Amino acid sequence: MSINTKIAWRNIWRNKRRSLLTISAILFASSLLIFSISLQFSSYDTMIDAAVKRHTGHLQVQADGYNKDKKIRLVVEFPMQVIQAIQDLPLISAISRRANSFCLVSSDRRTYGIWVVGVDVAREKEVTTIFQVIRKGSYLENENGYEAVIGTILAKNLAVDVGDELVLLGQGLDGSIAASVVRVRGIFSTGQPDFDRSSLQMPLKTFQETFSMGDSVHELVVITKDLDKLPALAQAVRERLRSSFPSDSLQVLTWQDLLPGLDQSIQVDMVSGWINYSILVIIVAFGIMNTFVMSVMERTREFGMLLSLGMRPGQVVKLVLLESTFMSLLGIFFGIIGGCLLTYYFQVHGFEIPGAGDIMAQWGMPSRMWPRLSLISILMGPAVILMVTLVMAVFPVLRIFRLEPAKALRAV
Repeated sequence: MSINTKIAWRNIWRNKRRSLLTISAILFASSLLIFSISLQFSSYDTMIDAAVKRHTGHLQVQADGYNKDKKIRLVVEFPMQVIQAIQDLPLISAISRRANSFCLVSSDRRTYGIWVVGVDVAREKEVTTIFQVIRKGSYLENENGYEAVIGTILAKNLAVDVGDELVLLGQGLDGSIAASVVRVRGIFSTGQPDFDRSSLQMPLKTFQETFSMGDSVHELVVITKDLDKLPALAQAVRERLRSSFPSDSLQVLTWQDLLPGLDQSIQVDMVSGWINYSILVIIVAFGIMNTFVMSVMERTREFGMLLSLGMRPGQVVKLVLLESTFMSLLGIFFGIIGGCLLTYYFQVHGFEIPGAGDIMAQWGMPSRMWPRLSLISILMGPAVILMVTLVMAVFPVLRIFRLEPAKALRAV
């Protein structure tokens, strides 16, 4: 250890109160940023997971143009062959088939226009959480059954309950009239009014028979094992489809393409979050700079003596910056420990935000939040704090270059 390092370390503890206040400010800011960033990123993952597992999946294979114009004729003609071509990709957790159509649904009293979804009963539970939010009755079980599950608001609007019959009327793939009678097997509540008001699910085989679909479907819904590697999975699926079905016009869409509103909401919230973090960092930075300014002002005579003894101004500045670096590193080090412990506690036990239950329910999210530590959340905030504190320390020490030893020695 060099003599400058020893002197800088001892100088820190000459005024313990001031040094501890500076270190505590850095510690507090670092811990708060670690916790806040961990909570923000985990809330995005929870929001995405809740949205995609309610309906869209992380990724879908569709006929080209279907996402923009959901016409019944835009189908994936050989879905099982597509599944066989991509199901061995290591990042894929589950795949399910779906077919969709707009139609009229009627009870004994009322008629509404709704979105009917035919689901692969055997696979659907692997890609959706609808079966977990059944409030009455049970989820679909019979692949060939004339049964359906509907949202709570739709059930209320139609004035039906479990066991009641509904009449579906729409248009088949071949242009014929599609009509069927299904019995309500279950009623679900996702927490999203639009979805619960306009959605009906029925077995895929029954849907295909009713709407003259043959074996065709409209969507192949894919769930990935790792959300962070979704772009790589999408590219791998595209390559498999190009090699296996060179003449087919199939498109691969990620959840960002399927849920642009959710993606935009996350981007806006992220910008808002970084603005708040920036304000916190600026407040802490000016507080730290103030302590550095006071430190330099109070030690004017000391610096004058050092300069009169032959030390160059650059050497004195280096010594002061070394002290600032030590305090910053101490605050960052203990801030990382404190932030990780705080975040890990709530990562295990979770916590509830008072009054946020209704907002969370709109996205199908739980009212209880669990922040999650990651390398980015641990290092990003403290790195910014370290950079800012070191920059703030530079401005006060520049005064040393303007000091005249004789005047500095006479300073009170």
